[in-house]
Amino acid sequence: MSITTTIKTIQDIMRQDAGVDGDAQRISQLTWLLFLKIFDDREQELELNGAYQSPIPAPLRWRAWAANAEGMTGDALLQFIDGQLFPTLKDESKMLSNGNARARVVYDVFADSYNYMKSGTLLRQVVNKINEIDFTSSQDRHLFNDLYEKILRDLQSAGNAGEYYTPRAVTQFMVDMTDPQLGQIVLDPACGTAGFLVCALEHIRRKYVRDDADRAQLQNSIRGIEKKPLPHLLATTNLILHDIEIPQIIHDNALTRRPYKDYDNADQVDVILTNPPFGGMEEPGVDQNFPQNFQTKETADLFLALIVKLLKDGGKGAIVLPDGSLFGEGVKTRLKEHLLTTCNLHTIVRLPKGVFNPYTGINTNLLFFTKGAPTSEVWYFEHPLPPDRKNYSKTRPIDIKEFDLEKAWWDNRVENEYAWRVSIENIKARNYNLDCKNPNTTDAAHGDPAQMLAAYQTHQAEIAALRAALKAELEQALQ
Repeated sequence: MSITTTIKTIQDIMRQDAGVDGDAQRISQLTWLLFLKIFDDREQELELNGAYQSPIPAPLRWRAWAANAEGMTGDALLQFIDGQLFPTLKDESKMLSNGNARARVVYDVFADSYNYMKSGTLLRQVVNKINEIDFTSSQDRHLFNDLYEKILRDLQSAGNAGEYYTPRAVTQFMVDMTDPQLGQIVLDPACGTAGFLVCALEHIRRKYVRDDADRAQLQNSIRGIEKKPLPHLLATTNLILHDIEIPQIIHDNALTRRPYKDYDNADQVDVILTNPPFGGMEEPGVDQNFPQNFQTKETADLFLALIVKLLKDGGKGAIVLPDGSLFGEGVKTRLKEHLLTTCNLHTIVRLPKGVFNPYTGINTNLLFFTKGAPTSEVWYFEHPLPPDRKNYSKTRPIDIKEFDLEKAWWDNRVENEYAWRVSIENIKARNYNLDCKNPNTTDAAHGDPAQMLAAYQTHQAEIAALRAALKAELEQALQ
């Protein structure tokens, strides 16, 4: 049976259970079970390489209660899960008393996880299906990685405003252009399910990792922060799947972890890649963590301020922002002035409508900047829709090959039908409005007046001729 079929069967089993309500709960239930199975498989690999001490008490490890297909089921299984497994793994004093970093990972995963299933018999069926996947097999793991992407998309389709799945092509392009190196710290302060972090991880492995020392160095280079429990669980599991032994995904709100002024050089990182929530508002008091001139309840604005703060001099940032952040005034103007003064905002890629379909139709932009020197000019690149497309969709999303246009232009910049540049003097004169239109395309609303008048007169003549012909046909039909 294929892995795709196995996961579909698991979801069908869960639909029979009275306790699991909707996609989000099904995914949450599936993910904590997968986490324990994946964690146990990784532990078995580590045990083969020498002495290893598991942070999970022996009776609670997957192999002890789940691996045997004829093991606990029914009420006995439910009593074990609800009465022993969860209470122990959620117990901060029991899990974190010895300072084991792996114990922190397990505790953070289970702190806000729940067993939604009410039938121990159905739960045993789910567990047995999960056991069909071998996470120590490179082939199974590769297939599951692809399937995991689908699980993440399914989750995002039920998301609230501002919580959108970033298309893989967009994350890949942003990582490729930022080019994180081995030894650099990569952070996503609103990491969701870790799409950017996994993409950066794969990029560094492919380009720069050559030996065991490199692999060990990479283990501590990928970091994320995520405030919501389910995405945090998915992100942690995602990184374990990609061979990060102790994922550094902090379960917290990056905007409230500490006051803005308390961050210092020790907190700064080399690369930040992120798609912060936009269109949402933070709860009262969050803005008080920021300087008065940056205070706002709008989430994306606060993240932009934080990202600039957390980058080292020479550090690179790439961020997804909506059009409103480009032309907005007030706090947005002050943030853009701060960004352009503190960083070299060298490129804005303007994406066409529909890139984030079906989750939102909001127009979005990719901003690329380097901290440490002010901006002298901003290059814009207007990403075109493919000639055979009117829009993107869930089944036909944007493709990484489409970004070949930008990649070919990136290191040899010239103005063309898609690319133009705007000086910092021009931007200042616009009061830091970054919503600059492409001057190399003709705006139908601002054409030559004489040509527009001639076209209008032609259309009017055509309409009059059609009206006369229709009138003649009706008169003939009524005779």
